[in-house]
Amino acid sequence: MEQLPIRKFSVREIRQDFPALRQQVYGKNLIYFDNGATSQKPQLVLDAINQYYSKDNANIHRGVHLLSQKATDGYEASRMFIQKYLNAAKKEEIIFTKGTTDGINLVAYSFGELLSPGDEILISAMEHHSNIVPWQLLCERKKTVLKVIPINKRGELDLEAFDNLLSEKTKLVAITHISNTLGTINPVKTIIDKAHLVGAKVLIDGAQSIQHTKVDVRDLDCDFFVFSGHKVFGPTGIGVLYGKEALLDAMPPYQGGGDMISKVTFEKTTYNELPFKFEAGTPHIAGGICLGTALQYFSQFDPVEIENYERELADYAQDLLSTFEDLKIIGTAKNKTSVVSFSVDGVHPFDIGTLLDKQGIAVRTGHHCTQPLMDIFKIPGTVRASFAFYNTKEEIDTFIAAVEKSITMLR
Repeated sequence: MEQLPIRKFSVREIRQDFPALRQQVYGKNLIYFDNGATSQKPQLVLDAINQYYSKDNANIHRGVHLLSQKATDGYEASRMFIQKYLNAAKKEEIIFTKGTTDGINLVAYSFGELLSPGDEILISAMEHHSNIVPWQLLCERKKTVLKVIPINKRGELDLEAFDNLLSEKTKLVAITHISNTLGTINPVKTIIDKAHLVGAKVLIDGAQSIQHTKVDVRDLDCDFFVFSGHKVFGPTGIGVLYGKEALLDAMPPYQGGGDMISKVTFEKTTYNELPFKFEAGTPHIAGGICLGTALQYFSQFDPVEIENYERELADYAQDLLSTFEDLKIIGTAKNKTSVVSFSVDGVHPFDIGTLLDKQGIAVRTGHHCTQPLMDIFKIPGTVRASFAFYNTKEEIDTFIAAVEKSITMLR
């Protein structure tokens, strides 16, 4: 799997790569603003999925026949491409998972086995449930302590409070890179540096960042980084856990089964080397191959151009929505991107989302798996518009008119 030639950033041309964007919903051209939940897939990825299942379908790492070798080569080529994409030191540091949630649970269980009662784990008030519940389960199992970094009214981390929470008891900081609800971009490099000063490890939830900004795990110096394929234009059911080799070596296996073993007897089992120690059973082979294809597609474009463009879209939408009476933007951090969440006084987010859907506009409504964050803002949920590099200001103009129409109908 090789780097594709760099392409000029053209939204019009990019949109032609995504067949799902060329459909109608209720007689209206689809406007897809639910990229925070999942992204659409380019034709290159769809072709790769079809190629695997129609021609190369076989199990990997075990067969001597040609199809098995082709599937294995494709799967491992994808791993190496992802290693280079993240700038990981070794391919062994790239573990295929079911997604971000699976990766966090793997760390919570396996790294968690190295912790002792009284050890502390820090998360933030803006975390997705997937970066809350696994740590709560760990605390119940190992009698560790979970502490929460507060946020301010703009939806930014209280870094002074973070400094006060850090101590020699802190063993892990698990924090989102970009908030799925607020769009806040957290200063993860600063957080990592401070955590390392007290000997703590850091897990970065990159589910909302890998598709919006360049990620270099060695530059960040994070200990773990997790993301999902389906949010970065790849298949569902596949993701990646990056972990530093020494840490992964020290951690016990998360699951037992085929491929994660070296030798099995009824008396004792010895485990396979990395990365296979954490990849029990037949994996999502097509997903692994096509996640590499998705990143191969995405890497054709300058990440700085993508980041700047998506911030421009978010700023444009937020500025227009801010003119609405009784509408409140939830999340106004100085450093944010790609997401605009809002609530309207006296109107339930679900009702707005339903009316927008009838006008051909896909948004997400509800608590976005961040119920504690909703409690902080004292609201049941928000309407969330989340953008990708294939969205346009013209779509936002249509969205703004549709929001106005929906609010008028509901008043």
